[in-house]
Amino acid sequence: MTRAVAIALKIPDNTAFTAAVALRRLGVGVERVERSEIYFFDDGGDVPALIERITADETIFNPNTHRLTVLDEAAPRPGEVWIEPLDPVTLSVSKGDGEKAATSWRLLGRNDASLDQEALRAAAERLLCNPAIERAVY
Repeated sequence: MTRAVAIALKIPDNTAFTAAVALRRLGVGVERVERSEIYFFDDGGDVPALIERITADETIFNPNTHRLTVLDEAAPRPGEVWIEPLDPVTLSVSKGDGEKAATSWRLLGRNDASLDQEALRAAAERLLCNPAIERAVY
């Protein structure tokens, strides 16, 4: 089965902070932004083995700086937009291939409430997505 996996920084993310500041200046009501890289992997029916395989691959995961989340669905969560390249990137991961699918931007408002679809679209159009080389998935 194909699984979506999010790899995010557990240390302060300067890119996400800068995006939050820029989005506020562009009129998007965002308080905080979380960024992660989304990968697709074939889990072979064994999620713990998949997690072990990914965390052992230092090219995409550093246990000192990253946290890994296996997603329930291969789709953006509430308040999240995925920015996908028009040409997918395939990579070799220990004992199997994976595909870097997207960069996830999770936009949060006051009290960590997820932003609505209108705000997500505004953020993607104004800053997060370059339609010449990427597409936004909501």
